[in-house]
Amino acid sequence: MTVELANESGMEIDEVRIHRLISFSLDYLHVNAAAEVGVTLVDEGAMEELHVRWMDEAGPTDVLSFPMDELRPGTPERPTPPGQLGDIVVCPQVAELQAEKAGHSTMEEILLLTVHGLLHVLGFDHAEPEEERAMFALQGEILVAFALWEKRGR
Repeated sequence: MTVELANESGMEIDEVRIHRLISFSLDYLHVNAAAEVGVTLVDEGAMEELHVRWMDEAGPTDVLSFPMDELRPGTPERPTPPGQLGDIVVCPQVAELQAEKAGHSTMEEILLLTVHGLLHVLGFDHAEPEEERAMFALQGEILVAFALWEKRGR
């Protein structure tokens, strides 16, 4: 799978770990190995511009997702076909503030936001309570599985 990752945030971020998380998550969700996804880390100014332009909301946000080929998770028997998943944009500065409030590291928050954005490009949403429960449960499941996978040494 192709993961294009660019850090334009001005913050030092473990990009290799983000790449591993995306690869792990796509495999976990049975997405074809030929799928492509982009992840860009941006500063607050760039994120605010995107937030205003695409969501018509002022101020920077934590993560934005831009789905492309409307691909969905697959199954072990029928993985997702190859294609362009889309782009995920994360703002580490906003993540840092949220991490402080949540009581965990900035990197943990960035990983959470990355999975959240990935689920959005795969068609998940949280506009309705039932959708939110399903999406957040899967998000948590992936993060726990990834942490265990890292702990075992991959």
